[in-house]
Amino acid sequence: MYAIFRSGGRQFRAEVGQEIDVERLPFDENQSVTIDDVLLIGDGDDTVIGTPTVDGASVTVTVTKQLRGDKVIVFRYRQRTNYRRKTGHRQYYTRLRIDAINR
Repeated sequence: MYAIFRSGGRQFRAEVGQEIDVERLPFDENQSVTIDDVLLIGDGDDTVIGTPTVDGASVTVTVTKQLRGDKVIVFRYRQRTNYRRKTGHRQYYTRLRIDAINR
């Protein structure tokens, strides 16, 4: 059984027991959260597609960690003008463990 839910403007495919990194959510570690924005639930041959969400469906997750991703180097350069800018960015993430998929 799997579900596709939306968090932070992106869509994620979730199965029970899986860990997923999503954009930062304002929850504490070891806190249980219910996500109601479920777009699809698949169970073998039985697939329920929402319009736009599945009524009454939710995904129960536990926040396992608040972390930051790898550094991304942003380098801007224009030739023959002595223009060089080097900056970096590290994105904040929340690691979720999927506990249950509820219909």
